[in-house]
Amino acid sequence: MNKPLRILILAILCSIIFLAGLLAIKTISMKSKQVAVSPVSPINMDRQLAVENLSAAVQLKTISSADDPAYNADQFKQLHQLLQQRFPQVHARLQREIVNDLSLLFTLPGSQASAPGVLIMAHQDVVPVASGTEGLWSVPAFSGAVKDGFVWGRGAWDDKGNLMAQMEALEMLIKSGYQPTRTLYFAFGADEEVLGTRGAAAIAALLKQRGVKLHLVLDEGLLITHGMLPGLDQAAALIGVAEKGYLSIQIQVKAEPGHSSMPPATGQSAIAKLSRVLNYLDQHPRPSQIQGVAKELFETLAPEMQGLNRIALSNLWLLSPLVRRDLEQSDATRALLHTTMALTMSQAGNKENVLPGVAEATINYRLLPGDSVELVVKELREQIRQVITDKEFEIKLLPKAVNASKVSASDSAQYRLLSRTIREIFPRTIVAPGLMLGATDSLKFEELSEHIFKFSPVHANSEDLARFHGTNERISIDNYLDMIRFYHRFISQAGTIEQ
Repeated sequence: MNKPLRILILAILCSIIFLAGLLAIKTISMKSKQVAVSPVSPINMDRQLAVENLSAAVQLKTISSADDPAYNADQFKQLHQLLQQRFPQVHARLQREIVNDLSLLFTLPGSQASAPGVLIMAHQDVVPVASGTEGLWSVPAFSGAVKDGFVWGRGAWDDKGNLMAQMEALEMLIKSGYQPTRTLYFAFGADEEVLGTRGAAAIAALLKQRGVKLHLVLDEGLLITHGMLPGLDQAAALIGVAEKGYLSIQIQVKAEPGHSSMPPATGQSAIAKLSRVLNYLDQHPRPSQIQGVAKELFETLAPEMQGLNRIALSNLWLLSPLVRRDLEQSDATRALLHTTMALTMSQAGNKENVLPGVAEATINYRLLPGDSVELVVKELREQIRQVITDKEFEIKLLPKAVNASKVSASDSAQYRLLSRTIREIFPRTIVAPGLMLGATDSLKFEELSEHIFKFSPVHANSEDLARFHGTNERISIDNYLDMIRFYHRFISQAGTIEQ
């Protein structure tokens, strides 16, 4: 071996050793961001009554409609009566307001009226059972059955579990003589599943009109996950500090209509053009990046990881491309890294022997914080131009487009309060900030607070996720009782000025 080659090999070995040392130092230097707490003592509650109350709530078919505000109004009003009957102390002590006929706002005045208040949220409405799947349920979907250690039925998890747990906790606190220093608000919208324009939006407008400022907002959101993060042995409670935006766009592609016996040249029909456009869009998604909330999530989890995953997440400065490639293999984690595009509907023609003059498709985007509706529309137009000309297409924004939420700081006292409460109730659970892929009612309150968090104290593994808006929705009794304990602790702490 000649001398220059030996020098080159030695240089390469030294570089590898140096790089390995850097990786090791960075991995070791990543300190845990978890709040050190002691578990709180269990509270006394009537377990059987709490379960019966949730079961009764689940039996009410509070399915909402985007078009009909009075849809299932009798079921919502029965739920209101149920709340009055089961939680008399709450209704005696708190001010209750009915907003737009079906949504509820409860107010517990604090001893310091000038202090920013706290808003805790849930929603009354549920999604319907998909037609044709009723027989797949182990029990009838609105039975509220208590079976095998679970409360079963639509809404047991999303979101009557949160609503009823909050009411149970509040009832116990009122009975104990609890007096907060901050004013507490509880908002229960009746149309969250159809974008919350009549419920949460109206409640937010009402509070804004009254000059209310909120110290923090807590709504439904991310979960306590089990076994869903490779390399992490402990459960991970993910607090949503932001949520993606929502945008649907309709594309209309034009061509000369005519008789099917005289078709145009290859690729010139409306359907063929639309197919080329959709294929191009499907093959050119927005680039993914580990940045923003996703980066903060992985850097928070890194010190708690084991093995190679800890090394990789501790060294995103170097290994980000490898980590990103791995994350892109899963639909759920890939969605954290970019603004997603889903081809959801298409339509063309109305007769088998007629060439349609228009073919159209609907695309749904979920916008990453930092992207905007205007940017996505501009880029979509440019992408379509790669396939057809401006004269051959039109794009139309569908109603209810909204940009991604602001990002709530995870180094705030408000976030630390929530993190501490989670770890007090769920010992050894790792807490990290995360990004909500779907929409919540809390987005309507951004003008009232800088600290909006989306978290549900619900345990879930990968198998459970299919139950969300799906078949056999349920919540375990033990989990539900812990949810009550969580809200009891959080409400009592959040209502205090000194945190």
